[in-house]
Amino acid sequence: MSTRTQEFEEFAVARTPGLLRSARLLCGDAHLAEDLVQDTLAKVYVRWHATLRSPIENPVAYAHTALTRTFLSSRRRRSSTERPYADLPDRPVAGAPDDMAGAVETRMALDEALAGLGPDDRAVLVLRYLEDLSVAETAQRMGVSAGAVRNRSMRALERIRPLLDTSLIVHVPERGTTHD
Repeated sequence: MSTRTQEFEEFAVARTPGLLRSARLLCGDAHLAEDLVQDTLAKVYVRWHATLRSPIENPVAYAHTALTRTFLSSRRRRSSTERPYADLPDRPVAGAPDDMAGAVETRMALDEALAGLGPDDRAVLVLRYLEDLSVAETAQRMGVSAGAVRNRSMRALERIRPLLDTSLIVHVPERGTTHD
């Protein structure tokens, strides 16, 4: 096995859990997330071995950018809305401590609310607020301007607020307000 292939395998093993977490938040489905990560790693693998001309300066950022763009382009396909069967919702374990059941309910509510958004809105909220990226980093990963990220964030938050229980909403200042 070549050194480049071994380096890529080490990178893939180390970064797959983080990519899977991001993909799960983007897709809302564990199986689709695994497919998304596999597609992303395939793209990174091709680029990794083509680095004789221009090496990847930051492989982690490149992988996350590829993940986001692969998700967005897959959602544009007509087949992305087809589902062979309905997913069964997760249920809290009987006899689980209240804090665990609350966490499961919170996660289910968040997943359901995110599922009600379009892919671009979902991506911007996941990247900005769940992955804690800056506006500039989110814009770079999505391939849009910083202004578009701010605008989409504001509109996506307006769309998701009615879908969430008020206890889940983190206060984000309304447009045009300032805090001293």
